[in-house]
Amino acid sequence: MNPSPAKEERANILWLIAEDLCPDLGCYGEKLARTPNLDRLASEGARFTNAFLTSPVCSPSRSAFMTGMYQTSIGAHHHRSHRRDNYRLPQGVRLITDYLREAGYFTANVITAAPGVEGRGKTDFNFTVENPFDGTDWNERKPGQPFYAQVNFRETHRIFEEVKENAVDPELVKIPPYYPDHPVARADWARYLDAIGILDRKVGAVLKRLEDEGLAGNTVVIFFGDNGRPHVRGKQFLYEGGILTPLIVRWPGRIKAGTVSDDLVSAIDLSATSLEIAGIEPPAHMQGVVFLGPEAQKREYIVAARDRCDETMDRIRCIRTKRFKYIRNFMPERPYAQLNRYKETYPVMRLMRRLHKEGKLTPEQALFMAERRPEEELYELQADPHELNNLASSPSHQELLQKMRRTLADWIKETGDMGEVPEDPAVTAHYEKAMKKSFDEKIKKLYESDAGG
Repeated sequence: MNPSPAKEERANILWLIAEDLCPDLGCYGEKLARTPNLDRLASEGARFTNAFLTSPVCSPSRSAFMTGMYQTSIGAHHHRSHRRDNYRLPQGVRLITDYLREAGYFTANVITAAPGVEGRGKTDFNFTVENPFDGTDWNERKPGQPFYAQVNFRETHRIFEEVKENAVDPELVKIPPYYPDHPVARADWARYLDAIGILDRKVGAVLKRLEDEGLAGNTVVIFFGDNGRPHVRGKQFLYEGGILTPLIVRWPGRIKAGTVSDDLVSAIDLSATSLEIAGIEPPAHMQGVVFLGPEAQKREYIVAARDRCDETMDRIRCIRTKRFKYIRNFMPERPYAQLNRYKETYPVMRLMRRLHKEGKLTPEQALFMAERRPEEELYELQADPHELNNLASSPSHQELLQKMRRTLADWIKETGDMGEVPEDPAVTAHYEKAMKKSFDEKIKKLYESDAGG
């Protein structure tokens, strides 16, 4: 891959952003996924196998990849925070749309993306900003004006749309070993795969629109997810299921068709790379780096962070190299399965609580139900892709553990991780009170319904 922007005609840039999606596509090896359009997109461009989000939940993740900054460096690390306090980005930090607009690009958060495709228009920033986009369709631009646009797809976000024809057969689903092999779990996973099929059809419609309008040849298409899959051990956690994202980039004439890269890519790199594609030098303060072309920088590791999600307090950080992952749990007294009213709507979450109480979970499945977490976790991902064998206490891995520990400590200091500063106790008390109220009034009924069924 050796792209560089053409001076005579700047490329359009189109981000296709799926919600709650891991690389569960046909081109990534998921045989039950019906994704011909995304598979074709990958065959026409580059598919990245080591791309990661900086957060396992949407609003911190989006706050990060739209600024090219770690959410922990800009005060946007708590999920859906600063919604009413007029919090502003730190001085000098801006959305990438600001830079693109100044360079002459039209920016759009597309609503009607194609016939039958309504973009969600989602931003979900954990800060206040005026006019992040110029419009809601790239066709609002002036003649000859290049555009940056994004289409936000919600199909893979719960609640999944029911598929009535050619639905994935739950009996064919391969359940990971940390979930119970149970009809409820199989049906839930199958519905997620069905949702991916719906997503693929809508992506295909947007790609067809580009072709019909004669834009495909000069538009860089970047497809990725905003956080990991919406399953119990996925979204909200720093395991692969929470932060590993599909990343497909098509740039006709610049990226060799069928390229597969195992380079480590962080989602904040999308900002720096998009600016580079547009012929704009990324600002010096931007923490994302360019991952395409002659200016590409290789990462030795990526960093991801999880802080408060909705009402559930936590602080987790991870360092992920190509081979190993180090996780630091700063609140080990809080169990993995601590109450979260959003997660309690997951059928498998309620199933696992019931089976755990009945003593019917395997040791691998029961790990998630432990009353206390280890302070540190270390996984060798090639031998242990499901992250079940914690090597943090292994004598033969102590040197590596110490190195990872130092790397994280240095990153926290160098990037000014704001998670070091606890939230106002009054704020956290308010959230936990609201969650208990929701459980008493709504979630308890789900458990009662499950027991009755």
